[in-house]
Amino acid sequence: MSSEIHPNIQLLDRIIVAAEAGDPADIFNVYAPDAVIWHNHDLKEQTVEENAKVLVAMDRWVSDRTYSDRRVTAYDGGAVQRHVLRGTNRSTGEEVTLHACAVITVNDEGRITRLDEYFDSAEAAKFSAH
Repeated sequence: MSSEIHPNIQLLDRIIVAAEAGDPADIFNVYAPDAVIWHNHDLKEQTVEENAKVLVAMDRWVSDRTYSDRRVTAYDGGAVQRHVLRGTNRSTGEEVTLHACAVITVNDEGRITRLDEYFDSAEAAKFSAH
């Protein structure tokens, strides 16, 4: 059994590093230029640029962001990841959690063309400034 990490899992790892750091620079290398990010709570698609702005804003709202309890299944053309995002709301000091699932589609060049993210909007609301 190989100990190599599947390339599609490495893409998800890079998104997590960017999200935890509040620095979206690398996501432009992870996503294809025309990639879309969709969220179940509003049924809208975002561009990579719009998603990068959310990562920066998240840093203003929530400190000590960590992704835990990751369960990832990779396959040709994509991957599915369940995780828990944890942090501290900067304005309230409250510890917050967001249980989520992300499904990615990866092109032949090894870049994400689509990310569908599913999460509870009530949990997500605790992450923003009050």
